[in-house]
Amino acid sequence: MFFSLIAIAAVIALFVIVSRQQNRIALVERELGVLRGLVQPEASLPAPKADAVAEGAPKEAGGASAIDAAPAVQETAPSEPIAATTGTAEAEVVAGPWKEGEGAAAGATEAGKVEPVPELSAETKATFTRSAATEKAARQTDVETALGTRWAVWVGGIALALGGLFLIRYTIEAGIFGPGVRLAMAGILGLALIASAEFIRRTGFKVPVQGATGAFIPSILTGAGAFILFGTVYAAHGIYGFIGPATAFALLGVIGVATIGASLVHGLALAGIGLIGAMVTPALIASQAPNPWALFVYLAIVLAATAAIARIRDWKALVAAAFAGTGIWTILYMVDGPDVNLAAVLFISLATLAVLAFVWLGLLLHIGRDDAARGFDWPSIVPGFFIALSALGLSVDPAFASAGDALHGAVLLAALVAVALYRPPALPLVFAAGIATVLIYLGIIPPATIGANALDVGLDAQPLAASDTLTFRIGIALGLVFLAAGFWAARRFAVTAPRRAACWAAWGVIAPLVVLLALWLTFGDIDRDLGYALPALLLVLAFAVGGEWIARAEEPPLTGGPAVSLALGGAGLAGLLMLHMAFGSGWTTVLLGTAAIIPALATRWRSYPVLGWIAVGAAVAVLGRVAFDPTIVGAAFLSRTPVFNWLLLGYGMPALAFGFAAWQLARTTSGRPRLAMEAASALFALLTIAMLVRHAMHGGVIDTGTVTLAEQAIYTLIALGAGAILVAIDMRSPSSVLRYGSMAAGVVSAGLIAVQHFVVLNPLLTDESTGAIPVFNLLFLAYLLPAIAAGALALYVRDKRPRWYAAMLALVAALLAFAYATLSVRRLFKGEFIALWSGLGQLETYTYSALWLVIGVALLTAGVWLKSQVLRIASAVLIAVAVVKVFLFDMSELEGVLRALSFIGLGAVLIGIGLFYQRLLTRAAREAKEVS
Repeated sequence: MFFSLIAIAAVIALFVIVSRQQNRIALVERELGVLRGLVQPEASLPAPKADAVAEGAPKEAGGASAIDAAPAVQETAPSEPIAATTGTAEAEVVAGPWKEGEGAAAGATEAGKVEPVPELSAETKATFTRSAATEKAARQTDVETALGTRWAVWVGGIALALGGLFLIRYTIEAGIFGPGVRLAMAGILGLALIASAEFIRRTGFKVPVQGATGAFIPSILTGAGAFILFGTVYAAHGIYGFIGPATAFALLGVIGVATIGASLVHGLALAGIGLIGAMVTPALIASQAPNPWALFVYLAIVLAATAAIARIRDWKALVAAAFAGTGIWTILYMVDGPDVNLAAVLFISLATLAVLAFVWLGLLLHIGRDDAARGFDWPSIVPGFFIALSALGLSVDPAFASAGDALHGAVLLAALVAVALYRPPALPLVFAAGIATVLIYLGIIPPATIGANALDVGLDAQPLAASDTLTFRIGIALGLVFLAAGFWAARRFAVTAPRRAACWAAWGVIAPLVVLLALWLTFGDIDRDLGYALPALLLVLAFAVGGEWIARAEEPPLTGGPAVSLALGGAGLAGLLMLHMAFGSGWTTVLLGTAAIIPALATRWRSYPVLGWIAVGAAVAVLGRVAFDPTIVGAAFLSRTPVFNWLLLGYGMPALAFGFAAWQLARTTSGRPRLAMEAASALFALLTIAMLVRHAMHGGVIDTGTVTLAEQAIYTLIALGAGAILVAIDMRSPSSVLRYGSMAAGVVSAGLIAVQHFVVLNPLLTDESTGAIPVFNLLFLAYLLPAIAAGALALYVRDKRPRWYAAMLALVAALLAFAYATLSVRRLFKGEFIALWSGLGQLETYTYSALWLVIGVALLTAGVWLKSQVLRIASAVLIAVAVVKVFLFDMSELEGVLRALSFIGLGAVLIGIGLFYQRLLTRAAREAKEVS
């Protein structure tokens, strides 16, 4: 009852609104007639010269418009004034209403060759005002228009559809007619609605109101009729059993396809209704013995029809929905089917690809959309996803893989690549195939091989996918397919579509590498396996040759674009795999570092930007290896012989190779890769010395034991020395890496000194033995030598580095010297062990005061001599500390002559410093006066 009232109200509102719109249309037609009369030659160009021209023209042209008369006017009158007048008139007709004097001003000229247009009458102005207001109101979408033109139609269509179903329900409840009559009446109603829609469309129905095209009445009636027919056929089968499953299936399919076909004249909404009905049909029809071939043949027909219609109308959303519906039915059949017919699955998947290639994308090439054909087709993502998912299930699911059904999955993956190669816009297919292949072959790797037992990867620590001979052979075949197709397509699109070429080259590299890696980890010996090293070497050659082949097709040739970079980068990764497969841990590290020379040398013949980055990649790989195993060959196999062991080769050879690569790159491509290789060379040079020192100081063992102060002192000296070396090299060959690297070495050294030397490893706090030798002991190594090195470096970089950097090093040197002197005094009184908890004597306390004053005076002298403000400030701070110590500590702790000597010495030093500064300032003032 409710829906009936809605339908009646909608019909009444529709008639009322349509009548009002008719009145508006009549008003618009009258105003257009007025406008047509106003643009006549007599009204628009009344000037004398224009009249003369009109008299000389044929009489038939007397009723022509101003536009028709324009050529005749141009023959006798200047063109610019006439054009200005005409343009002004047109603008006023559109914009309206006119203002006083605007028409006359537009027609005037300086020479007076064209007389001004006469002013319009008040009635004409009012007419233009009403016309402009009407046009503005027509453009605005008010509530009345929305209700009358769109909502009324849509609600009416829904009401008609529901009314047909409710009518059938009422007859059932009232028992008026039998089932057959009721179904016949419903079918007649659906057909009547469709016939009415076609009649209205053929009688010239047009939407008179702007913004109401979405409420096309014929399409609404057709949709309602199709909805009623769907319900009628389903009731005849599912409720009353008048027809069997096959007949119902066929009828519903015909209705769905016919509805989709009718959308060519009725719009996208009707196509969506038909597609939904067609896709839901298999779920509505129950059968005791379902036939997968009938299902998939039906889906293929619906998909082909939908794709053809969508291609004609360019309805991408419709075809994507059709592909999604077909893919969902395929996955549901594979998951829930009792006995899956793999041939049927293969058929629907290949049929989907055929529709994509020959219907959806094939028609694109024949209807004049060449630009679109060269672009990216996003609906291809949908079939690519579902077909790749089907292939993944056939290869990974034990129910399929155990029966050898992985071959069907491989066929689907190869078909995806083939269609993507055949139809360039279907690029998403190669991504889908590549991702599925990678997931399949990463899934065959046993978890124990990659140390994933603790993660419970797979079922009972088993691989996710089957690993057998068939999987091995399929992997080789798929790798070759991706390699050949990827490089051929990359060369084909290298000029016209560089991004597409890069995508193909990427999958031509990724898929073979992943397959080879998975097969090696699954079937090979992960320690050393020459049987897999040979295919890896062949991949290196194939990628390198393929990259060169692509580069020769570029425009201009041999520029090394994205596709070439990916191919050569793949060659580098394949080389990394080859070294790991063919050699042990030690030689792999050495050869991998040495391999950085190859791309650097290649820059002599090719200026590809990627070559330098391949060398950088080799450096990163070596750094990763030494981080994973600092001993290079394993702690059990590292020799205890100092210096001449695997550490020298494992760290020293890469350092030399990286340095040579940086030198070569500096003479060819330069750029950031050169800077990165310089940094890598410097880093590995430092690591070489540091690791050899640690090896020697720990008896040939570098992975156990804590760092001692002596070892840390050597590291600090190495870092300071490295900073000086980098500065010297930078002065000869300027480089931002050398500049900032040298400063980084100094900052790191200062940090290590502040933390390790003064706090963590300080003998005062650790009570570590300083050695039995009086002078050349731990204090000499840990404090005096670093003080000399830091001071020398500060002096060396004064004019070569920022001021703050030299000042920092000078301050560090002063603090180290102070620490050495103070700790040496402590050692003189306490012996080999100088921990704080052993106490202080009076003479020792006095000695510190005297020593600090002497050091302060020495720093002051050095600061004046070197013109270093930092040293002078350091001397002032140290003397201030000595003053505080004398007045606060010595006064209470010392007694007798020591207390007196402490104050006498302090006073003498302070007076001497004051006298020194007075003389210094007096001399400076005298020199300034002489200069002025």
